[in-house]
Amino acid sequence: MTHSTASESKVSAPTTPRHKVTLHFYNSPGEERVIEVDEGTTILEACMENAIRLQHNCGGVCACSTCHVIIEEGMENLPEMTDEEEEQLDEAVGLTLKSRLGCQCRIYGDITVFIPDQSIYLGH
Repeated sequence: MTHSTASESKVSAPTTPRHKVTLHFYNSPGEERVIEVDEGTTILEACMENAIRLQHNCGGVCACSTCHVIIEEGMENLPEMTDEEEEQLDEAVGLTLKSRLGCQCRIYGDITVFIPDQSIYLGH
């Protein structure tokens, strides 16, 4: 009779790839924060999981533009913009060609993100 040990019977679960997100902030020039997140995490989720303030008045369901961010590097590591996102972005303050909504951008590679001035939403 052979006995298997706990380590022999464990099947390792596949690991989710992790990606680096570098964040720059309008209200803190020169500050850079680097975090790692699981593949498929949205920029908004990444911020929330790491205590980084990114406004999201609609709760992250693409019904406002308060989670507007600017992608400095790595746009190719995000999904293409949907018509819904493009429509909501039209309302964003400081819109650029690299603007996206943090709630709609799932991360599939390393990216660098600029978080614009949030004080207009926070009443500061």
